[in-house]
Amino acid sequence: MIACDAHMHTRFSEDSDASVHSMLDAAVNKGMQAVCITDHLDKDFPETPDFPAGAFMFDLDEYFSRLTQLKTEYQKKLEVRIGVEIGLQPHLGEYYKELTEKYPFDFVIGSVHVVHGMDPYYGEIFEGRSDEEVYKETFLATLENLDAVSSFDVLGHLDYVVRYGKCQARQYSYKKYAQEIDEILKKVIAMGKGIELNTAGWKYGLAFCHPHPEILCRYKELGGEIITVGSDAHKPEHVAYDFQKAADVLKACGFKYYTEFQDRKPIFKQLL
Repeated sequence: MIACDAHMHTRFSEDSDASVHSMLDAAVNKGMQAVCITDHLDKDFPETPDFPAGAFMFDLDEYFSRLTQLKTEYQKKLEVRIGVEIGLQPHLGEYYKELTEKYPFDFVIGSVHVVHGMDPYYGEIFEGRSDEEVYKETFLATLENLDAVSSFDVLGHLDYVVRYGKCQARQYSYKKYAQEIDEILKKVIAMGKGIELNTAGWKYGLAFCHPHPEILCRYKELGGEIITVGSDAHKPEHVAYDFQKAADVLKACGFKYYTEFQDRKPIFKQLL
């Protein structure tokens, strides 16, 4: 059993209306032993039809105050850890270094939501281009980000872009992008970081989690060991989404353990 949801959002994130209480109660009801709240802190996120420029920022002092209070409130039912999901962009390396040194996070996810100024969610990046072109650009942009930003523990939802392609997975496979993806995985391993299995791919209608199980198997083959599991839930009903399926995928890829983080240090938990 996977007993920790390590990727969850609350109303501290601009794209969630869920109270922290509702997310923690859902985790208790799902049988989780621990969670890490990882709200979005995406500096210089561009203006979109839904959000003004800079929307994905919040008061970290308030965040720590509130979550620290809830750690005490829930201590007999659930271990509450405090994390953050930072949006990687090449010019933000020093900013995130200072931020993660200033605040005592348990866990930091580094995710690519913006590719050369555009969020694939809105489709602009796909205009007049094939999915294949955009997917390759996104993987190359991920490498640019890894060269510039190192203040995170795991790389989030590696093939996130596939959710929003015009044909989603019809033009997507690990083999098609093996060169770029292998470079990403080797770089992550060399940096001493990990990746996550993000179950939101299933929630968004894909036939696979993020990243695709072929990528998870390749990560293991290359020597990758650090792998967290998160639902990327923005609503209580999605907490621990398809976690049994996630455990089955990890075991099929040869993993004997999954990873939790506390005080920015990995804790390896046996997959049962």
